Amino acid sequence: MVVIRLARGGAKKRPFFNIVATDSRNRRDGRFIERIGFYNPVAAGGEEGFRIVQDRLSYWQGVGAQLSPTVARLVSSGGKKATA
Repeated sequence: MVVIRLARGGAKKRPFFNIVATDSRNRRDGRFIERIGFYNPVAAGGEEGFRIVQDRLSYWQGVGAQLSPTVARLVSSGGKKATA
């Protein structure tokens, strides 16, 4: 099953997450099919903290991909800021 979830990157104490479409059997930070956005929880000031490519998200949901609970929360709260 394809799932859209967060893959952690960044340094220690400075998390940065890529929003990726991946097979659910792959590791959290392992191989993925496509990167469709990012989430930066420590964005400060004028930095962009969340971006997702809306048409790719709708494509993956259309072919049956499931959102992880955290990505679903980010999309619903940050949907106004998502890019097309």
